[in-house]
Amino acid sequence: MAFASLDGVRVEYEWVGAEHAPVMVFLHEGLGSVAMWRDFPARLCAAAGLRGLVYSRPGYGQSTPRPHGEKWLPDFMHRQAREVLPALLRALGVERPWLFGHSDGGSIALLHAAAFPQAVQGAVVLAPHILVEDISVRSIEQARETYLRTDLKQKLGRYHADVDSAFWGWNDVWLSPAFRAWSIEEEIGAIRCPVLAIQGLDDEYGTLEQIRGIARRVPQAQLLELPQCGHSPHKDQPEAVIEAVRRFVSGT
Repeated sequence: MAFASLDGVRVEYEWVGAEHAPVMVFLHEGLGSVAMWRDFPARLCAAAGLRGLVYSRPGYGQSTPRPHGEKWLPDFMHRQAREVLPALLRALGVERPWLFGHSDGGSIALLHAAAFPQAVQGAVVLAPHILVEDISVRSIEQARETYLRTDLKQKLGRYHADVDSAFWGWNDVWLSPAFRAWSIEEEIGAIRCPVLAIQGLDDEYGTLEQIRGIARRVPQAQLLELPQCGHSPHKDQPEAVIEAVRRFVSGT
């Protein structure tokens, strides 16, 4: 584990894989962190011949927590894509990486690729969000109840220095009335790099309209719809994801 300082904010990161291989940056989900990926980045990088940069966004993992009085705004993913991620890449000397994003991290990957179309080698997005659906809101409301009524807080606490920072930052903004209008459907049309979008047929946080909407706006996008797979394809179908990414990277 190492840390980068970005304008006084500490960002936890970790390198995995061969030192001189092309870099793939791993962007976690709305409750994720470096530790929550477990060994998946290392397995993927070994199979695809990549070096992985895995980091925890501010508010998550061992990175600087979100101040408890601070509420994230509906543009929080835009800010991560356009400000925090570019600053981290500059600090670590990374140029034209591959991106691998899950859920909110997938949305951030898409936004970064759209904002900096020449700066991304390619993007793999798992269960990304390009708009807010009723199914998303219902599942996030259920997550709130689970956090308040079960041992979910204790379980997540293994992966975050300040678990309330991580959970409420994510949950509050997604359930805010202002966020219902959030959409990046128009913005992703600016993406020029290759895209592989993967989603499970049993995703409890979004319908297939999420990745099919990407395909309509990003003509070069490839889609993979996985049966017997929920919101975390890298956990539910890891071998299928690794093989798809290996082929995608080697073929572009």
